Amino acid sequence: MKAIDLGGFSEKFATDDDPWRTFSNRDEAVKRAAILHALGEGPLGRVLELGSGNGSNSRAIAPRTLRLDATEGTAEGTRLTARALAPWPRGRAITLALPARLPRSAYDAVVIAEILYYLSPRAMRQVAIDVAQALRPGGRLVLAHHRIDYYDFAQHAADIQLRFLRMTGVSWRVATVRRTARWHVVVARRGDGPCGK
Repeated sequence: MKAIDLGGFSEKFATDDDPWRTFSNRDEAVKRAAILHALGEGPLGRVLELGSGNGSNSRAIAPRTLRLDATEGTAEGTRLTARALAPWPRGRAITLALPARLPRSAYDAVVIAEILYYLSPRAMRQVAIDVAQALRPGGRLVLAHHRIDYYDFAQHAADIQLRFLRMTGVSWRVATVRRTARWHVVVARRGDGPCGK
């Protein structure tokens, strides 16, 4: 595998506003519905979305939140996310290349979709620690990722979400929201058992 970098993502978004058809693909819509189900009806307070891409999930999450910080590593993706969030003034698109200091110190929910395997193990560990520190007690961590590898991943997809949870250094109660042959959506809350269980 040869990992794609931020420059590669910038090129994709500069060429095509929706390179993975996340706005129009039925499978992506099913995954988005699972993410929303994991978040709950709301209203949610402060929500962090890491790796917003073109804002297709951001647009769906924003109406359920009082504040949404949708972060994206590329300027092109941030522009697309801002456009998707335009009807919701309490949602903001922020350029943030991970790992980096998060926009706020505390969140009621965090959504991470289709980004972990693009990070190096070291970068993913730092993001895991930062997210665990920022998520308020009782908050929800929603993870949505492919289960199969693609040519541009930095890490293998298998068990990426479990590895991420273990890297946080805290224990979680994890529930599967939806699993298909291609992807897996889970919701995690801090638990009393062994880390990642």
